[in-house]
Amino acid sequence: MQSLLIYREHSDNVFAVAWSPDSNYLASAGRDWTVHVWRALSGEDVSVHRGQSGPLLSLAWSPDGQRIAAGDTGGRIYIWSAFDGNLLTIYSGHRHLARGLVWSPDGTFIASGGDFGDSTVQIWRPDTGQHLYTRADQYRVFAVAWSPDGRRLASCSFDGNVQVWDALDGNHLYRYRGHACPLYALCWSPDSSVLASAGQDGQVHVWEDYTGRVLCTYGAHERAVKTLAWSPDGQHIASGGDDALLRIWQPSTGRDVFTYAGHAQWIRSLCWSPDGRYVASASEKAVHVNGITGEQPF
Repeated sequence: MQSLLIYREHSDNVFAVAWSPDSNYLASAGRDWTVHVWRALSGEDVSVHRGQSGPLLSLAWSPDGQRIAAGDTGGRIYIWSAFDGNLLTIYSGHRHLARGLVWSPDGTFIASGGDFGDSTVQIWRPDTGQHLYTRADQYRVFAVAWSPDGRRLASCSFDGNVQVWDALDGNHLYRYRGHACPLYALCWSPDSSVLASAGQDGQVHVWEDYTGRVLCTYGAHERAVKTLAWSPDGQHIASGGDDALLRIWQPSTGRDVFTYAGHAQWIRSLCWSPDGRYVASASEKAVHVNGITGEQPF
């Protein structure tokens, strides 16, 4: 794995990155109130979108590749046309800090999570902004994850819990209490059977949905883990956080495969390209793109 590109167009800290479904473009959002869309392997800026009420904390690309959603510190969530910059919808259901954001796999709904002064997960339609239902049984929601099969939603929060519920009707299914610290990151395995969660203690727990049976506990990070991403083939997890290290490891064994130490400060967000060939990670004002090379994956 080697660094292919460092993208530095933001004027302030980058808080979130997201790949387009075809892996050709990256979007990044940050404290400068902007979302930049750029060609992933050249760094060419394609379009810039600007929020209206504060720094942008969360970011998600629609499954059809045509829209981008971003949430800000004022609780607003914007949906733009990805490439021409047209503002399509503004959702104002959160009171403050729209930190978690994810599209349903079919693109029909968005789930968003609120931090300070809100602490809700809300499900709504991105085309109209119509609210469907709200979950309000956590304190300070940091991440929301929709299972790839579209059936379940999960969220993690400052109270150390992961909640899992039915995505269609909001019925509660399971609460995972394996951590004893604030949780910042959450992701599903590609087959929707396993979750990975991480937080302040620097550990990543890999556990079965419904049963909560822990399959692996990864503890190589020396400080809080702030972001996670599962590889599209399900064989690896990328994790990053306050120790400024991007680590790639096997969730089946906890074995380290690769460590990238190119960031100077803590990693705020990372994502794996849908084709499995690249990992993008954000720290300070820059986004680093690392590519997989050689006959072996790393």
